[in-house]
Amino acid sequence: MRINRRLFNYKLGLLRLFTTLLFSLLISIQAMAHSGTHAITLVYSGNLDGELEPCGCSEGSDKGGIKRWVQKIDELRIEDPDLYLISAGGLITSEVPQDKVKAEYILKGLEHLDYDAVAVQWKDLAYGTDFISHSKLPFVLTNGISGEFLKKSLINKNHAKISFFNWLDPVSDPQIGMQAPLANTDTLSLSEALLAAKKNKQTTLLSTTLSLTEAQKQLPLENVDLLIIKAKYEHYGDVQSVNDMLVLTPGSRGMRLAKLKLDINNDGDIKKWQQTVIPLPPEVKDAERMLAWYADYNAKVKADYEKSVAIRKNHASGNSQFAGELVCETCHKKEHDKWFDSRHAEAFYALQDVNKAFDPACIKCHVVGFETEGGFIDPSITESLMHVQCENCHGAAKAHADSGGQQKTANTDWSAEQMCQQCHVQKHSPDFKFDDYWSKISHGKKD
Repeated sequence: MRINRRLFNYKLGLLRLFTTLLFSLLISIQAMAHSGTHAITLVYSGNLDGELEPCGCSEGSDKGGIKRWVQKIDELRIEDPDLYLISAGGLITSEVPQDKVKAEYILKGLEHLDYDAVAVQWKDLAYGTDFISHSKLPFVLTNGISGEFLKKSLINKNHAKISFFNWLDPVSDPQIGMQAPLANTDTLSLSEALLAAKKNKQTTLLSTTLSLTEAQKQLPLENVDLLIIKAKYEHYGDVQSVNDMLVLTPGSRGMRLAKLKLDINNDGDIKKWQQTVIPLPPEVKDAERMLAWYADYNAKVKADYEKSVAIRKNHASGNSQFAGELVCETCHKKEHDKWFDSRHAEAFYALQDVNKAFDPACIKCHVVGFETEGGFIDPSITESLMHVQCENCHGAAKAHADSGGQQKTANTDWSAEQMCQQCHVQKHSPDFKFDDYWSKISHGKKD
């Protein structure tokens, strides 16, 4: 039998090449095992500050929201199913009555994300410890006095162990002296817990709302690998490396997420890192699996709003301090014409277009005198006070009209900029520039 030497040599060469590649691969695997370095992905956030969804009143404020969070994190988990997901807390607020409903649904919404650890901040305790401790979220409060929360969370994935700790500053307790303390000052126990974690070759992560300077003064940081400090407004801060410790500064209001790629060795030490801040503009679609949750939230807000409308209707005195734009027009025709051609004149319709004309947090800046005696209640009975009218800026004008202009309106001494800034604040109108906006509505002096 004759042998085709050319074919034989070709196959022999392929065999040698395969053997060489296999040997190189084995050497690489052995080198990695020897070095003991593991690449992980850590996604972190902080200070949602009660922002269940973006405001949407302007392009600059239409960022973030839980529906987009879920969508983006679902996408990141496709890339890395073992990613670590943590939050520095500050999820809810309690500034107005409807915030409690929003807080309830924020907790329900975030339960869909399967967090590994969530820090407790003072604002999270606004409705009591039971309100959040009954949630399925893994809340951590290392220096907590009662036992409702975890002292630490050990996250063990992908060959890397992260011990998550959270220090709640006792001095910042908003009800200090009015109730039994909820957090202690025992930094020694924190120090011992951090040391024990390092001895067990765990990467240590400590979350706090202190600034870096205050954390360095007050807390034992010698065994901390990752330190989360007080959040910046909206934007994440750059990662700082301080004495072999990485300092992370989350953004607020849920407008962005941060992805931190870490190389961690067998001792739990961080050898390399790279942070990417992920924006969440309208181009990030809402997660479909959150649509039922969102519909339920809106139904609850609407039901509460309709209940409050019924109560206010029953208590309405029939007298109002507000005149309405039609009365203003009788003496101020030129100014009224300027207003009529502005977006202010259709402000309530803008809420109806996005199905938010029942949300008190939105209504107050789109009508006259909402939640004020004699102010807007509902389109069916106070249609004359819909939209942003003259009295939103100048103040109630019924007495002014009745006196033939002799009595001044409430805000007569305000500058035009002060009037605008009742609603055009950073939270709802981040792109607001007075000179640009004033040109669209101006009908008198700036000052």
